Amino acid sequence: MNGPELRESPRASTIVGAIVILLLYQGYNLSVVGAASPWIAKSFSLDQVHLARLFAWMSVSAFGSLFLARLSDRFGRRQIILVCLSLSPLFSLGAALAPTPLLFAAFETLISALLSGSVSSAIVLLAEELPIEGRARGQAFAALASAFGGVLSYIVIPFLLHWGFSWRWLLAPSVAGIGLVVPIARMVPVSPLWARAASSGEISRSRFYDIFHPLCRTRAVTLLSCAALDTMAGTAVNSWLYFEAVSILGLSPQMASTLVVAGMGVGMLGFPVGAWSSEYYGRVPTVVYVGGAAWLGAVAFYWGPPRDLSWPMIWLLASYCWFKMASGVMTVGANSAATELFPTALRTTMIGWQAITAAVFSMITQILIAALIGPLGGLTKVVRYFALLGIPSALIFRLFIDETRGLSLEAAAREDAWRDAAAER
Repeated sequence: MNGPELRESPRASTIVGAIVILLLYQGYNLSVVGAASPWIAKSFSLDQVHLARLFAWMSVSAFGSLFLARLSDRFGRRQIILVCLSLSPLFSLGAALAPTPLLFAAFETLISALLSGSVSSAIVLLAEELPIEGRARGQAFAALASAFGGVLSYIVIPFLLHWGFSWRWLLAPSVAGIGLVVPIARMVPVSPLWARAASSGEISRSRFYDIFHPLCRTRAVTLLSCAALDTMAGTAVNSWLYFEAVSILGLSPQMASTLVVAGMGVGMLGFPVGAWSSEYYGRVPTVVYVGGAAWLGAVAFYWGPPRDLSWPMIWLLASYCWFKMASGVMTVGANSAATELFPTALRTTMIGWQAITAAVFSMITQILIAALIGPLGGLTKVVRYFALLGIPSALIFRLFIDETRGLSLEAAAREDAWRDAAAER
């Protein structure tokens, strides 16, 4: 199947459409806490340190994500997507009504775990269903949908505040997501690759720690190391950006939302560029060179505009736009590689391991931020240092990750060697 056939295939188009809808919903939900962070802090009377600790506790969601990722490999991608999508709106209602910060954090933790579990299943399903030429493009569609969903909460929050509504109304669309369950159920199929692996016994013989099997170990350790470093950098930069704009730089909610929405809008250009670059140059160069340079934009944003700059907003907008666009390019390349490097029995499990690594290091990051704000002279300086960690991550990716451009999924994942190893157990 070639590129034009992909566009004409009803099955492929339906799957991509379902994943786009799912990731729009996921992107919106996961951005709510960041968009509402200044008002969450006010509502629950939290200072910067206590807000950082609250964010840190929410990071334990990835333990649930690993569990769900493993269930996806064990019981199928479709089942996990539907279960997670059914439960997320119920917990969103609980978060909207939560009277205390701990209860709010508990509901948001559950929501994040469920959505991360469904999304890991979704992007693996794309890799398994789309042809060689379409895999990177499919990941670009998924990333674009998630990013666009993430923009929506920043568009909505100024209107809610202007009309006198609470930030809690941001969760109304999350609750309404219950209406997506039936349409998604009709659009998402059972993966034939997974079904064949399950019927052969390959799935039942696998274990969640098999990513450290000698066939997978170098790839797994490398990806987990990169996940740790990128998480520390990304957690610091992304979770505090809106707070930085409003509470430290003094921008109005309208100006801060304009900055974020414009940056994310420009950043979406990175996804088609990432798909093209991943197919033309390869996954590894895309992640290494563009992804590594992305963090320079984050450093520039938190460094702030020069004092004599007539229009400081231009500096903030340009640095944020570069960070988001280059990050989008990197995301497509990294997702394409991560879903292609592991056999069917471990494909979603590996994403779950990355999620739990991200959770642990996200929690560590927020704890360190809370501890270093005083000694290093404020939040801005702390975040600036953390942003630099993304650069060694790109170098590690370059040294140890194999290129998968142009390879079939079976060849890229070493499926034959894995089947032989599994059969010997």
